[in-house]
Amino acid sequence: MNKITSFTVDHDKITPGIYISRIDGNITTFDLRTRTPNAGDYMDDLTMHSVEHMMATFLRNSEIKDSVIYFGPMGCQTGFYLLTRDISPEKVLETVKKCLKMTVEHDGEMFGAVRKECGNYKNLSLDAAKTECARYLSALENKENDFKYEE
Repeated sequence: MNKITSFTVDHDKITPGIYISRIDGNITTFDLRTRTPNAGDYMDDLTMHSVEHMMATFLRNSEIKDSVIYFGPMGCQTGFYLLTRDISPEKVLETVKKCLKMTVEHDGEMFGAVRKECGNYKNLSLDAAKTECARYLSALENKENDFKYEE
C-alpha cells in the first residue's frame, strides 16, 4: 500500500511554520505547523478545538473566503491543515497572519460556543485560542517562509 503524502515527510525536521503539504490540481493543502513534532509539547483538545473555531470563522470571512475549502486540526496535535483553491501561497500566509492577529485581539465571544452550534461547546476557551495563535504568529513572523519542508 502507498504511503499518504504526509507520512513521507521527515517529521523530525519540521519546525513551526507554514508548508505546502501537497497540491492536487487547483487545491493546495497547507501544513500550518504550530508545534515541533515529536518534541513532547502538544496542543490539548481544548486548545485545538478553540483555535479551530476562531481561525475557521475568521478565514471563512476573510478576503480569501471563496478560496477556503477546509481548516482543521491535525490528529498529532502539532498543527492544522488549511485547504485552499486558486490562490497564491503568499496571499494565504498574509491572510493566516491577519486571522491569527484578529484572534489574539478578539474582544468578543468565542465563535460557536453554544450547544446549538457545536457538539462539544463546553470544551472551548478564547484564552487558549489567543495564547496558541500568538505563539504561532510569532513563529511565522520570525521565520523565512518558503513553504517548503526541510530536506
